[in-house]
Amino acid sequence: MFTPKYPPQDTAPALTISAPAVSAPNVYSPTSYAPTPAPVPSRPAVQLTAGSTLALAAGGGALVLVVGTVLVSMLLAVAITAASVAVCAVTVRSILKSDRR
Repeated sequence: MFTPKYPPQDTAPALTISAPAVSAPNVYSPTSYAPTPAPVPSRPAVQLTAGSTLALAAGGGALVLVVGTVLVSMLLAVAITAASVAVCAVTVRSILKSDRR
């Protein structure tokens, strides 16, 4: 059940190796040189209009405000928790100190 199942050996495709074709050496001639054209991009460039730029800036600003609000609220929650733990520690210390008298 836990042993691996290997395919039979005869299912592998046969490996064929061909020799590279030998060609004549390339001779440079200034008359036969033609510059290659620039490659055409496969995707068109993004066109930003004034409206789309404004929407993008507004969306980025809204994202910054939301992330900032979340981070500030988390920091505030940690600060309130720390203050309440400190008050509880002082109260428990005061109760234990008064019991010793």
